[in-house]
Amino acid sequence: MTAPTSVSESPVVAAELRRALLRLAKAEIDLAAEESARVPYWEPCPSSVVAHRAAAQALLVEADSLLALTG
Repeated sequence: MTAPTSVSESPVVAAELRRALLRLAKAEIDLAAEESARVPYWEPCPSSVVAHRAAAQALLVEADSLLALTG
């Protein structure tokens, strides 16, 4: 028996990787929420909040791309 050489060859690995990406995305979303909550509404959104949201979006896109492999 040979080990899988890519994520597409192992749905179990793809599912675990997707769960990890979703956990990381949630952490980024939570950080963005915490940081933005500390800023009064009349002040501009800090660039770190924008960066956390962008990171979360990128992680979610990657997680969604694995969805087809987890079938």
